Amino acid sequence: MSDWPRASDWLAGASDDPAALVVAGVPLTDLAVTPAGYEHAPGAIRDRLRKLSTWHGERQVALDAVPVRDLGDALVPPPLSAPLTVLLGGHNAVTWHALAGAGDSGGPSLDRWGLLTLDAHHDVRPYQPGAVGNGSPVRGLIDAGLHGANVVQVGIHGFSNSRAHREWCDARGVTVLGADRMPDMAALLDDLATRCEAIYVDIDLDVLDRAAAPACPGSRPGGASPRRLFDAAFAVGAHHAVRGIDIVELDPLADIAHITTDTAALALLNVAAGYATRGGRSWTRGEGQPSGR
Repeated sequence: MSDWPRASDWLAGASDDPAALVVAGVPLTDLAVTPAGYEHAPGAIRDRLRKLSTWHGERQVALDAVPVRDLGDALVPPPLSAPLTVLLGGHNAVTWHALAGAGDSGGPSLDRWGLLTLDAHHDVRPYQPGAVGNGSPVRGLIDAGLHGANVVQVGIHGFSNSRAHREWCDARGVTVLGADRMPDMAALLDDLATRCEAIYVDIDLDVLDRAAAPACPGSRPGGASPRRLFDAAFAVGAHHAVRGIDIVELDPLADIAHITTDTAALALLNVAAGYATRGGRSWTRGEGQPSGR
């Protein structure tokens, strides 16, 4: 057995454990505000996992024994029926497609869900019926029955949104916060969980500073640091109420030295490391076997 296990080999494990972390690519490109090569992102993220290990050295969490199942790519997201499903976009309409039919697979109906977005934008642009693109997933979901008071937006950026869109959010009770609140992720999730049966988290990579996300069409200077994003991703993966997560808005064809793609891959691994600690499970300190299951 290698003494440097690669994250790509971990993801290829194809576990049939019912507690497995489910990963799926959703390479959506249609109806983009800014057309880009979003369809290449799931494959690019998986490819960069070859350069990363399964050991979170700072937190002493090993992913080797964390069960995972990669469903491959499809334009239709899988049902949110696993303990935790992570979707690799594709653009931000993945959020709409994943959550709009949340109750169809026997889980909570849309009005019982909460949505937390890590995003520079409100994503409440008007849209044509049946045509929700990456500028409109939050508006589409609220129109479909998601309670505005159960939506928390973290990372909203100055001069990247309109006053009308902020007023639309305020009128529906949406909580709007800047990137400075990302360190409070666990507390924000705890509060949201008091109002919801399940939580979906949208990780839009354009929440990052432009220097860390050159492959995101919507990123701008002054956004969050990768460090804050990774800490938030760990907290999201660890939280008991989070059932679905997406990592979206990456165009690897526009990347520089794989900066953004590596950030997306590390966000996935931090989610998985958080999941490793969920519910009393422990894959830490390299023990290799879960406990508290």
